Amino acid sequence: MLTIDAQVHAYERNHPGRPWAGTLHGPAEVTGDNMVAAMDAVGVDGALLVSPFSMYRYDGSYAVEVYAAHPGRFGLIKPFDPTDPAVEDKVAQWAATPGAVGARIMLARGAPEDPADPGLNRILAAGARHSLPVNLLCWGRLEQFGALAARNPETMLVIDHVGLQQPFEPPAPAQPFAELPKVLALADYDNVAIKISGACTLSHQSFPYKDIWDPLARIFDAYGFDRCMWGTDWTRAVALLTYKQGVEAFRVTDRLSDSDRAALMGETLAEIYDWEPSEE
Repeated sequence: MLTIDAQVHAYERNHPGRPWAGTLHGPAEVTGDNMVAAMDAVGVDGALLVSPFSMYRYDGSYAVEVYAAHPGRFGLIKPFDPTDPAVEDKVAQWAATPGAVGARIMLARGAPEDPADPGLNRILAAGARHSLPVNLLCWGRLEQFGALAARNPETMLVIDHVGLQQPFEPPAPAQPFAELPKVLALADYDNVAIKISGACTLSHQSFPYKDIWDPLARIFDAYGFDRCMWGTDWTRAVALLTYKQGVEAFRVTDRLSDSDRAALMGETLAEIYDWEPSEE
């Protein structure tokens, strides 16, 4: 079974040559080599490598370096600044970058709140022009996400992290799925897919996190497995579970058929991002 993680991060230790803009919950560094070793240990064929906003903001240069070192293992995604007047040109440049498969907007990190904001819509329109799905970190901004999806029907929009705020350390929120009805409502837009990434961090139980499966089943029913993509959100989740646990929870559950598991853990991602790992 082709296994592709919909979201991982890699980063160097903080150093003057590529200084961090902030901090990320996780190890002091997780290099591309470290990430590949973690994937190899549990049989993950490839991953979408998302340049970490907390550290590098809109600079995707380290992700590009990782891709060059491991060209068959990662598809690349980086955030874009909706306040940048040149953002359309920068999306075009990114689309021409080897390995680039998507763009990202950090709605939940201070992006403009108006669905009509020109900068947000320029990024989304550029995504459509260059066949780049646009991923949105949108917890707490789900109504805005819906309005953006309606305004940009030609753009594939991807909800990051189940659309729900997820913890950086234990415990999980008391009501982690309180906003689930708003997430389900977004399935009405045909141009919206959803990453089931970091879902294990919402559990109040230990591995294999059985209490997440009833709410996840509602997402699968609403979106269909052709719009749902499993992911770990490694390295943000390190204080809550191991990489192996984030993978194996979806392999061992009896709540997925073999065909549903294959779609969720790789096939759907390959279709939506027009990318899959290869030996290069």
